Amino acid sequence: MPSTVSSLWYVDAPDPVAVLRAHPGPDPDAAFALAKQLNPDRDVVPAASGTMKVWAGPDPGSIYIGCYPGVTVVCSTRATLPRPTRLPELLVRPLASEQTYLISYKLSLGWGAFAYWERGEFRRSFSATRVNILEDEGMPRVWERPHWAGEHPIQLAPGELPDPQLLPFDPPNFADAANQEWLGFRYRGQDSEQGLTADRIEVCGFSLFPRGEAPTVTEVVPEAPAEHNGSKRGLLRWLRGSDRVS
Repeated sequence: MPSTVSSLWYVDAPDPVAVLRAHPGPDPDAAFALAKQLNPDRDVVPAASGTMKVWAGPDPGSIYIGCYPGVTVVCSTRATLPRPTRLPELLVRPLASEQTYLISYKLSLGWGAFAYWERGEFRRSFSATRVNILEDEGMPRVWERPHWAGEHPIQLAPGELPDPQLLPFDPPNFADAANQEWLGFRYRGQDSEQGLTADRIEVCGFSLFPRGEAPTVTEVVPEAPAEHNGSKRGLLRWLRGSDRVS
């Protein structure tokens, strides 16, 4: 499971998880176009691709995108916001999608956040650490009730004393529950043997550089981890074709 997630989802499909199961490979051309659209002040260069198990929480110099029919995911540090309502307008609805979802968490900080827009109109957001609510805007959803009711309490380490201000749920798990509700899968495990997991969702990687400072393509495509060699071969075939970055 990824220890850090910083993701934005743009969804038109009524069953996102079915789309992700049926299309194991994303559209690299659409991903490249979106990466440039979201970073108009940067040089965007294709990099190693892989799965969201590895790339769901990229560094500030990278962006990972998976474009599927009716479902697009963008993994970027720009989604790691203490207050999700401050997401830049460019990122709220770049594709005129019906729904926009933000799902982010950092296990090391015990922090989690989620937000939801419908046709660009804000509906709900939440962000918190284990003891501090940073944002709680919009009408809570029905699926949230068990968490607020204490049915999913924080699991303390052996010998760890509970803070008196401890929330009745673990914020990363709360954010992951939002992902389950809206996208149909969890980053942290799966509900069944047939459940979709982050290591089955492929994304295309791109490196971001200040204008005019991008190296040549052959200098920036790193060696992919062994489990992603198939993805790398697909990316290299793309780079050799007519869509190679000049």
